[in-house]
Amino acid sequence: MKTILTLAFALTLCFKSFAQEDTTKTEQYCELLATQKLFSSKVTITIDFGDKINYWRDNRVKDSLGQVINFNSVVDAMNYMGKQGWKLETALLLGNGPYVYHYIFKKTVNKSDLKED
Repeated sequence: MKTILTLAFALTLCFKSFAQEDTTKTEQYCELLATQKLFSSKVTITIDFGDKINYWRDNRVKDSLGQVINFNSVVDAMNYMGKQGWKLETALLLGNGPYVYHYIFKKTVNKSDLKED
């Protein structure tokens, strides 16, 4: 009888531990900015994930090893975003002199995967 009660108690604990993860889906957005360099055909790529910007720290996009990712073009950066699971929502062109292209991306994630602010 004790064995059955112990087994039932252990199974109850296992089911409770699975119930703690929040699998509710939410949408996350980011903005890819492509700024045309002055007197050049090259562009500078910046990706804004909504994190607080620290001007004393290197804010460039890095891979899983911490190496800075250099993009060859806007399309290269967009392909990178697609591989990370981001989907293009809209694209805008703003500016009179050096143009700034804004690309808005969206990704659906579990709420449990989001970092706390």
